[in-house]
Amino acid sequence: MSAAVPLQIREATPDDAAGIVAVLNPIIAAGIYTVFDQPFDVETERAFIQEFSPRGIFHVAVDRTSEAIVGFQNMEPIASYTHAFDHVGSLGTYVDLTRRRQGIASRLFAATFAAAIAKGYEKVFTFVRADNPAALQVYLRQGFEVIGTARGHAKLQGRYIDAAMIEKIL
Repeated sequence: MSAAVPLQIREATPDDAAGIVAVLNPIIAAGIYTVFDQPFDVETERAFIQEFSPRGIFHVAVDRTSEAIVGFQNMEPIASYTHAFDHVGSLGTYVDLTRRRQGIASRLFAATFAAAIAKGYEKVFTFVRADNPAALQVYLRQGFEVIGTARGHAKLQGRYIDAAMIEKIL
């Protein structure tokens, strides 16, 4: 991991849509890191950012040298149908495939956890593909704990994939 990566972590804006898609679509195309199975287009991502939950947190990691988005993380309330889960957020983390192991995810987590506490979240919950041990290790290093396995939770290209259920108390 390189500490020399000059990063800015900031809130995402609709103008970041192209950079976010440039990070996300190669991850989707690889077919082994996420349960997303279709690429995103810039306009769909722009609309997603514009309509993002007011309680949500959406950060981008920008390489200050190139001004390119090299990662992003978003967290939303886990449910909107009841206030019983208002203290729980659901998290997703994505780092450019060519920029992994440079401390980008760690910086995103720090910013997101601070913002989550400020917005009243007490717990973060997410799923990680069970066949993606590198991603699971990233989360475990951030204090997440595995609380179970959802068997056959995703079905991609006719193949069932288990998901590790993980959480972190903030």
